[in-house]
Amino acid sequence: MDERAIGVFDSGAGGLTAVRQLRQLLPGEKIVYFGDTGRVPYGTRSPSAIFQYAKQDIAFLLSKNVKFLLAACGTVSSILPADYTAALPVPFAGVVDAASAAAAAATKNGRIGVIGTSATIRSGSYEKRLHNADGGFQVFAKACPMFVPLVENGYVAPDDPVTAAIARQYLEPLRGEGVDTLILGCTHYPLIAPAIAKVMGPEVTLIDAGREGALLARRRLSELDLLAPEGSEGGAEYFVSDEPAGFEPFIRLFVGANDGPVTRVAIDNY
Repeated sequence: MDERAIGVFDSGAGGLTAVRQLRQLLPGEKIVYFGDTGRVPYGTRSPSAIFQYAKQDIAFLLSKNVKFLLAACGTVSSILPADYTAALPVPFAGVVDAASAAAAAATKNGRIGVIGTSATIRSGSYEKRLHNADGGFQVFAKACPMFVPLVENGYVAPDDPVTAAIARQYLEPLRGEGVDTLILGCTHYPLIAPAIAKVMGPEVTLIDAGREGALLARRRLSELDLLAPEGSEGGAEYFVSDEPAGFEPFIRLFVGANDGPVTRVAIDNY
């Protein structure tokens, strides 16, 4: 048993969808969240820049004495080298492995769609994981760079016409490929899942990378005997690299809780 917090990080607010899932799955756990709001989005950056940002994010969370790291960011999970994460002083999990495994288990026809940031799709990370699963899967990937700014700017209503129009433009080619499973490869995307589902149709299973990452974290913590003692009081504290006031509404929107505190961090010091 371990009373230390779980460290969760993302380029901005999207990783809060994973925090919401962790709060539901592991209510006794403490969570320390870092959102790099001063440098969002990561999805349009070069791999070297993303790697540098992620190392700073991780260094900050390690300074908070966390027991486990969850990269609740599809872009980071796609870019970070396995030898780097294996050498970290605490266990690490990323949403790409978790979502890939869930999609492989869910598909019936072997045709899997993946949507994510430009960097995630360029990396080919989901294709690599799914092809390594040796299931004979066909993977159809599509970058959806407008989805993150839509979510970050509050265009999340199920019937929002702007989000609906962009979703149709991005997703209709994937629907035409006959996919029966679609990985939401960025943790922002569950906030617009109704718009995505409307385009894809009810026969397509949506895989929430944030939820799958949280489920993987729970399994790993249990296997490693790192869960908090029974009866522990959980909670979350939040850190950002830009003004905290702009982040607080996202906690209510993504996590469904009015908790905190939110503190600004000089991330370049890490």
